[in-house]
Amino acid sequence: MSENHVAAELVASAEKPPLSSRIGRDPPFVFGQRFLTEDADVFNHNAWDNVDWDERQIEQFQESILKQKESPVSDFNKTEYNSKPKKYWDLFYKNNRENFFKDRKWLQIEFPSIFECTKKESGRKTILEIGCGAGNTMYPILSKNENPNLRVFGCDYSDIAVDLVRGNENFERLHDSGNCYSSVWDLANEEGNIPEDLEDNGVDIAVMVFVFSALSPKQWEQAISNLKKVMKPGGLILFRDYGRYDLAQIRFKKNRLLDENFYVRGDGTRVYFFTEEELREIFCTRGGFIEEKIGSDKRLLVNRKKQLKMYRCWLQAVFKVPEI
Repeated sequence: MSENHVAAELVASAEKPPLSSRIGRDPPFVFGQRFLTEDADVFNHNAWDNVDWDERQIEQFQESILKQKESPVSDFNKTEYNSKPKKYWDLFYKNNRENFFKDRKWLQIEFPSIFECTKKESGRKTILEIGCGAGNTMYPILSKNENPNLRVFGCDYSDIAVDLVRGNENFERLHDSGNCYSSVWDLANEEGNIPEDLEDNGVDIAVMVFVFSALSPKQWEQAISNLKKVMKPGGLILFRDYGRYDLAQIRFKKNRLLDENFYVRGDGTRVYFFTEEELREIFCTRGGFIEEKIGSDKRLLVNRKKQLKMYRCWLQAVFKVPEI
């Protein structure tokens, strides 16, 4: 697994207050409560929340990206990475099937609508996790479930990821009860196919966490079209992904730039870094979804021993499907 993958998952939970102390207290998209008010205090903790960038920092970020443009991926390798993305995601899960994956307990705070579906009297609800990986979203949801009519579909581009989901000790029991399904599905498939066992327009909530960034910008339109095909009118799309100028983007060196703000990692997987404006354009202006909320989760991480500052940026959003 690449350093960027590991950093994204570990840092996302760094220095967060205990989950039990935050549930029911934070409204969605608060992103933590540790604020830096005095520059002299920066190395007193490992992480600070809601730290914005000044003009000089933005200039430094842009200088780093200009250097990346001097040595982009060769045309030959660009064709390789863009034509065989599945190959590299299969290798990723094959090489990391025994480690790295952590349950996303923070979902209870940031996306409480998911857990409304798990309540006993919620009725028939369907949740689709797109890019389910090893099931680190679907299994925490199902562990809280009291709703016999809840269906959770975990779909991934990688066969090996789906094998990991189906190999979970709880899968067979939950599948037999009609609560859990998993299958290989490409969000951007050109045929317009939807996941097996799922009916058209059957999804109440779609969860996309670090998924859309793996697509080429040329795939966005098809992905949105397929997303429309699975969503119910009034349904919700819950989104979290990489933001522009995140540390992972700035750290890329030579021969990693595929296209504008689009890169290939050392393990061959691809990643795009979004702005809030791009998300509005993709999902709302062109996609026809309704913006419920878009927020930037900007955090400052520090290495107190080396006196280093590291800036992370993730985007989080909730989009609603228009009612008929």
